[in-house]
Amino acid sequence: MTTGQITANLPSRDFDATERFYATLGFQTDFRNDGWMILSRDGMTVEFFPHPDLDPGQSCFSACLRLPKIDGLHADWRATTGLTGSRDAIPRLTDPFKLADAPRMFALVDPDGSLWRVLESE
Repeated sequence: MTTGQITANLPSRDFDATERFYATLGFQTDFRNDGWMILSRDGMTVEFFPHPDLDPGQSCFSACLRLPKIDGLHADWRATTGLTGSRDAIPRLTDPFKLADAPRMFALVDPDGSLWRVLESE
């Protein structure tokens, strides 16, 4: 069996703006050129491709992040970003919640409209 790693590939209208936003979330830049950007935090990697014409309100891009406990990361992101959880805000950060038949989670929507589901793994 092969052991590998899967990373999310998300759009960015502007690499400078994306890089600044994700820096507030604790991500550092591992690689960047005109056609690709790779950011990481604590062994988690996310990659970005240019999509300058993207309408954030119409974006259907998403990623999932699974952690044993989500409260620490949520508190950190809330403190560093000051984002609201308002349904119409882009970007936004929700409070943790639990849906039927789903793990406890919170959601982050980045400035390009990409949805992050941060799920508590059991």
